[in-house]
Amino acid sequence: MGPLTDLKVVEFQGIGPGPYCGMMLADMGAEVIRVDRVASFAGSAKDPNVLGRGRQSIAINLKEPSGVGAALKLIDRSDILIEGFRPGVMERIGLGPDTCLVRNPSLIYGRMTGWGQTGEMSTAAGHDINYISLSGALHSIGNAGEKPIPPLNLVGDFGGGGMLLAFGILAALYERSQSGKGQVVDAAMTEGSALLMNAIFGLMNSGDWSDARGTNLLDGGSHFYNTYETSDGKFISLGSIEPQFYSLLLEKLGLDQVRNFPSQMSREDWPLLKKQFREIFKTKSRDEWDELMIGTDICYAPVLSYEEARVHPHNISRGAFFERDGFYQAAPAPRFSRTSPELPESDVPPGSHSINILRSASFSEDEIEKLIKEGVVAQN
Repeated sequence: MGPLTDLKVVEFQGIGPGPYCGMMLADMGAEVIRVDRVASFAGSAKDPNVLGRGRQSIAINLKEPSGVGAALKLIDRSDILIEGFRPGVMERIGLGPDTCLVRNPSLIYGRMTGWGQTGEMSTAAGHDINYISLSGALHSIGNAGEKPIPPLNLVGDFGGGGMLLAFGILAALYERSQSGKGQVVDAAMTEGSALLMNAIFGLMNSGDWSDARGTNLLDGGSHFYNTYETSDGKFISLGSIEPQFYSLLLEKLGLDQVRNFPSQMSREDWPLLKKQFREIFKTKSRDEWDELMIGTDICYAPVLSYEEARVHPHNISRGAFFERDGFYQAAPAPRFSRTSPELPESDVPPGSHSINILRSASFSEDEIEKLIKEGVVAQN
């Protein structure tokens, strides 16, 4: 089930954004076979690695020519390939795009890197924090007068990386439906995180956004788009940007009748107003503010922990989280009116489906026995 049913994907074992892209495709019904390393073959228990859900796994030793040959046979029958190695690694082991596209001209070859396949830094190691540093994204995130704060690894790895690759792959699939030809998708987290910043870059270009972090409308600089601590040590969030929402906020806070109250967009008054808001929100518990604010047009929500989020009534009614094998996780999204995907199975140990995958790729029983006996393929 799902809108991507019948798509066949080969994903080479990696970390972070590559598996996230594979998860997105698997969530939507694609058949994703993960090629794991024989060296990682161990154990039998379900793995709480949420990013690995919904896959089949074959463990192959890609240092052996016969292992590369086995991987190529899987690629020959696939629509999509996902890899997240440094530039040149797949070429060196004999699985580069030139080789694969000659054998399977309709293949969409998805490449996930931090810096891109080319460029001065393309071969250097890095992580999310480095990629969003180079794009200009990290500079904009943090409190006024303080150092930049990494926004978890959401901006580079997942939003600007895995999700960008998934988008690129689906765009290439659409083009293939017109041309019949495959191609390489070069997704770089530096460029993806820059793309996520385009709305902010536009405000900078027009002079409506300061380069000084923590002083702007959406970065914690304003009093009406911010978080505040409550009397019980918890937090709430406000996003009262529009004048009518802001007016309602002032009414609920008892400030609507204050004489000579500063204008909402009077930036020089924002620090003082934030201090005033901090004092007011400390007078009630988060539950008390919920009772007063939720359901109004203030643009308000409690700041929930993960445990709180998964049992919140709204999230329950939407099915936003689900449990599988004792592990809670976010459900596949977005939703579809006709082709709703099934909830995915948990991640499996490397090599859990090796024999069945080889059979489906038309390997004979003798060939399968030989590959396993020689340690080229491992079956868990």
